[in-house]
Amino acid sequence: MDQPQNLRGVDIRAEIDRLRKERNAVILAHYYQKPEIQDIADFVGDSLDLSRKAQATDADVIAFCGVRFMAETAKILSPQKTVILPDMDAGCSLEDSCPPEQFAAFRQQHPDAIALTYINCSAAVKALSDVIVTSSSAEKILSQIPKDQPIIFGPDRNLGGYLARKTGRELILWPGVCIVHEAFSETELLKLKAQHPGAPVAAHPECPAVILDHADYVGSTSGILAYAKDFAGDTLIVATEPHIIHQMEKALPNKTFIGAPGADGNCNCNICPYMALNTMEKLYVALRDLQPRIEMDEDLRVRAKKSLDAMLAMASGTVGLGDLGPAKVTGD
Repeated sequence: MDQPQNLRGVDIRAEIDRLRKERNAVILAHYYQKPEIQDIADFVGDSLDLSRKAQATDADVIAFCGVRFMAETAKILSPQKTVILPDMDAGCSLEDSCPPEQFAAFRQQHPDAIALTYINCSAAVKALSDVIVTSSSAEKILSQIPKDQPIIFGPDRNLGGYLARKTGRELILWPGVCIVHEAFSETELLKLKAQHPGAPVAAHPECPAVILDHADYVGSTSGILAYAKDFAGDTLIVATEPHIIHQMEKALPNKTFIGAPGADGNCNCNICPYMALNTMEKLYVALRDLQPRIEMDEDLRVRAKKSLDAMLAMASGTVGLGDLGPAKVTGD
């Protein structure tokens, strides 16, 4: 989707506020959105937590500033609401890595296995899964499944590998990765740690094992934010998409937060290109036109919701939290 045209002289922020009221809309922004979008949102947070907060409102419209699978999740939970996404091209490398027809075939190859599937997937893959997990809920859900039960975990092999090492469970991993978290460089991270001796590292479990090996804390985006508030020092190295640092700096102006570097020695390559497609101008146009909107077949929605409901039944208290906790995991 191209940048909207003919907006010269339009006060975008004021128009978004006007349309928010006119449309009875709630604006959601994921932690990986640009600061100006985070600042205008009604709620900022993790994907499932945002969808549940929107579900609890009386809004008629959900404007989800995130990526497509997140907006789909909002539609699954709030079918009566209009769900719009500022740019329908805002996809996800994990979603793209796991086409539903291939995932269905993979399940057929492992007929005795149940599928625990990371929420970063399409509604069609959710419908093919038994239980959806988040980075906050996955370990709690794993602990409730009998140890002799074969488990498929997809689409993130890094999160699945981390959970397998931490819990000792054998998981059948789908080979997907997040391009943002794959971009972190162990060599550059070690250089940064040498420049800031004593500074802890907080990392998202979508990172490869060689990055998690150097982490003092591993957890979801919300968990990393909580750790940023609680750690004793004044400098924290953050190994996840760097736009989360905006919330840290707002809440903790006396602390220093440094984005972990990619292979080129800076964190620019770790900015999610899909999240970056959303802009204030596109949000304004989406609210004005109520397009692009998420449409979903009701049968698909019901089947996808079943796997989300299974997660909430097993670990509802983890939504919006980071309960993976402090961990030092040595991986392969």
